[in-house]
Amino acid sequence: MYDYYLVDGSVVYAEALWDHVTMDDQELGFKAGDVIEVMDASNKEWWWGRILDSEGWFPANFVRLRVNQDEPMEECLANFDVGKNKDSICTMHHHGPGLLSKDQMRTNVINEIMTTEKDYIKHLKDICEGYIKQCQKRMDMFTDDQLHIIFGNIEEIYQFQKKFLKGLEKKFNKDQPYLSEIGSCFLEHQTDFQIYSEYCNNHPNACVELSKLIKIKKYVFFFEACRLLQKMIDISLDGFLLTPVQKICKYPLQLAELLKYTSPWHRDYKDVEAALIAMKNVARLINERKRRLENIDKIAQWQSSIEDWEGEDVLSKSSELIFSGEMTKISQPQAKSQQRMFFLFDRQLIYCKKDLLRRDILYYKGRIDMDALKIQDIEDGKDKDFNMSVKNAFKLLSPVSEEVHLFCAKKPEHKQRWLRAFEDERKQVQHDKETGTMRLSCSLALWYTEIYSSQFFLKLMIKPGFWKNKKNLHHIGITPR
Repeated sequence: MYDYYLVDGSVVYAEALWDHVTMDDQELGFKAGDVIEVMDASNKEWWWGRILDSEGWFPANFVRLRVNQDEPMEECLANFDVGKNKDSICTMHHHGPGLLSKDQMRTNVINEIMTTEKDYIKHLKDICEGYIKQCQKRMDMFTDDQLHIIFGNIEEIYQFQKKFLKGLEKKFNKDQPYLSEIGSCFLEHQTDFQIYSEYCNNHPNACVELSKLIKIKKYVFFFEACRLLQKMIDISLDGFLLTPVQKICKYPLQLAELLKYTSPWHRDYKDVEAALIAMKNVARLINERKRRLENIDKIAQWQSSIEDWEGEDVLSKSSELIFSGEMTKISQPQAKSQQRMFFLFDRQLIYCKKDLLRRDILYYKGRIDMDALKIQDIEDGKDKDFNMSVKNAFKLLSPVSEEVHLFCAKKPEHKQRWLRAFEDERKQVQHDKETGTMRLSCSLALWYTEIYSSQFFLKLMIKPGFWKNKKNLHHIGITPR
């Protein structure tokens, strides 16, 4: 890509090739096709731009510059000499029939994938050698725990990406790039890409930790010295650390672009098609795990607010709240009616009693194991089992024992919402079994329950990233399983 400098106050526009999803306030988010006013393009990799009232950094290889800024996009592309500028990002995208052949467009996409992969490897190397190694030499400034929070498992990602690049290079046809068959590389490594899950989950904690350190001048000077020594572009460390998050989101976009220019009879078509689905699933799984981790935090805090808690922790079996609300619970043998707050988690239903004076205080009253029960819809009228008239009712009953629970909702629509929630709970459990998603039996949940059992460690829990750091847990005598 060429160096572009904005001079004489001229306005330069670029068009977005792909969506840019941001996780940082200093970045500019946009959708494919958006027009961006480029305000600073002095760096090759990250530019500063504006869309309407929003400004921020964005990756230069996500956009293409308009060659003739005064002409509409279609006209400037028609005047663009593709032959002289074949390495420019402007040749990356197909701009209409006849402009470039499908094989040429596939060549451009393949070259872009190979180029960005090599650039990414260098980027990871610079972080590992330019920052991590230097930080490790200054244990007077950084603890092992801090480095783990800031950099996560980026070294592991670096080692994997080098292996992945070697696989791509073996499939790359240098003489005729459009014949390259790289789809299989993504399929072979689709499980390995899941290491990004840990990094993405940790990234918000890294940002928090860095924001604390850069308030101290010596850390600002140190990080800047690391950058200059490694000859890296002028971007802050948190900007560099965002790249792996963006990279794992970019793969589906690149594969979608590649599939667009891969003919159905091409030997790589089926693999690219399968790879696109696989990488979308990887990105979806990472998002799902990130959401689950956030849920675990919320559930642990919720349980700590419940008075008179008894038995095992919620996190021993569950990691997601499906639905909650008030219902009437009717118990045998006296058919005693009790108004309770119910919380349906995956695999268990917990019910609590509200405080008579302070309605925001809940007292634990019991739980029901959802794995052993089935749902039965009950028509309005007299129920034979309980010998009483019911309305908006349903039962939870065991097919192997005499255990029966009768519930009444206030309104018909509330009952229907609960019935859907119970269906969702079973689907969630089944989904987790099929996908191998680790539930509360995983070490993550166990760490939480151990930490929450102590008021001292409850205070430590407030510190971002504490519970994700295995070394912290070893220090307090908890061995992750």
